[in-house]
Amino acid sequence: MQAHLRDATNQAPPLVGHNVVTSDLALSEGVLRHASADVLDGLVPLGAEAGTADAREHGMLANRHHPELVPYDRYGTRIDEVAFHPSWHWLMERAVGHGLAAAPWTSYEPHAHVRRAAGFLAWSQAEPGHGCPVSMTYAAVPALRADDAIAKEWTPLLASLRYDPGVRAHTSKLGALAGMGMTEKQGGSDVRANVTQARPTGDDGWYTLHGHKWFTSAPMNDVFLVLAQAEGGVTCFVVPRVLDDGTRNRIDVVRLKDKLGNRSNASSELELDGTLAQRLGDEGRGVRTIIEMVAATRLDCVLGSASLMRRALAEASWHVTHRSAFGGRLVDKPLMQNVVADLAVESEAATALGLRLAAAVDRPGDAHEAALRRIALPLAKFWVCKRTPSMVAEALECLGGNGYVEESGMPLLFRESPLNSVWEGSGNVNALDVLRALSREPETLEAWITEVGAARGEDPHLDRAVDDTLTLLGDVTSLEVSARRLAGQMAACLQGSLLVRFGPSEVADAFCSSRLGASYNGTFGTLAGADLAAIVERTTPVVA
Repeated sequence: MQAHLRDATNQAPPLVGHNVVTSDLALSEGVLRHASADVLDGLVPLGAEAGTADAREHGMLANRHHPELVPYDRYGTRIDEVAFHPSWHWLMERAVGHGLAAAPWTSYEPHAHVRRAAGFLAWSQAEPGHGCPVSMTYAAVPALRADDAIAKEWTPLLASLRYDPGVRAHTSKLGALAGMGMTEKQGGSDVRANVTQARPTGDDGWYTLHGHKWFTSAPMNDVFLVLAQAEGGVTCFVVPRVLDDGTRNRIDVVRLKDKLGNRSNASSELELDGTLAQRLGDEGRGVRTIIEMVAATRLDCVLGSASLMRRALAEASWHVTHRSAFGGRLVDKPLMQNVVADLAVESEAATALGLRLAAAVDRPGDAHEAALRRIALPLAKFWVCKRTPSMVAEALECLGGNGYVEESGMPLLFRESPLNSVWEGSGNVNALDVLRALSREPETLEAWITEVGAARGEDPHLDRAVDDTLTLLGDVTSLEVSARRLAGQMAACLQGSLLVRFGPSEVADAFCSSRLGASYNGTFGTLAGADLAAIVERTTPVVA
């Protein structure tokens, strides 16, 4: 009896030893669709490492051992450094080494951004928090291009495959990371309310900054894009962590945020008082200058949310496949099968849309792709990120009480799940951005119609949803009160079109009949008439 009590039975083994890329058919098929077999083959080592027991352990350790602010050294010198656990550096080294930072911007590969998007989605499943500095580094490059000389100075370091931490002048480093400081405590998303002042130094293009930044993640990064008020209005500035002569720039880390979600990443408040900064773009054009960084970060919000969905789904499908209750395996119980299949449909739709947006980045000279990216980024940011918390909560419930304990990894996923809806513009900001694009840039609506129209006649639910959406549009100038409804419908139609054209029929049919059906209320596990077993089998990870 005692031996039996000491041995755990009927427990799912840890989900390790699988390839996160090749086990995810929605991801691997998307890479083949938008890139090539060579690109997929190149992602196999990343997927294998992301599925190891080591990666899982480092992800847990990086969140168990929080970063610590070290304002002074042992002699009393102000240093404003943040100390990280070695597991953080392990994760960062591999993320940068796999080319998930700014490498695509200097690559000659035709599908560099799809490759990077798929890698980011897969690798972030090891641990979500370190994706923040990786994402900001990726997003900084298109904004830096507002000044050719600054871009040439920083881009090679940001695109490097070498992770080189430490507070040193960038001229002595093998690689660099970027951050941003946009928001202030009195304004939040309304960056035009910023009060941080920029005062010219007399040296061409150089200013000193004086003010407070409310939410600056990764304060140990090497360079930051910061918004401040110059004489000509809100302006974008490049703020190096260390100056060229090796002295530390005046960047005071006031505190690290005690935040919901991951604890691995350091999010901080900064005080700037005489901080040296180089103007990026013209005075008064700061929002327009940094908008490309915002757009690229929004793409990573979609990919990050899709990553959380996929990791949660993988854990849920793995658990129910290995857990028995009420006389049989959970995965064979019709209602549980319905729940997991429904979660899989949601995950596949998010992955398909994220990779489609990355493919648009790979074709910057294509007018349709540019217009689609303009409208689909805020649509996807609104919808995919908004769906993530309820999806992850349902996946956690599949594990029952086991999913409520930290060792399962599910509580971290759940705490992290609201993040991307808040970051880079809340739901309202993105829904209103959709209206702004529709009213000011008519080519964006044409791009959406062309994209969803490619599946016209293939599914009656999708056809009806597209027609209803076009009716809802009407006069976009008077749609603010319905902006969320419109954004959700437009995004779901995009997802439906992609699944109908490229996904397996069982997934496409289930998505369109539920998400685009007249009676859908958002409850998971309510699919009707779908091939549930096929969807679950398709989505369950395979361990070698």
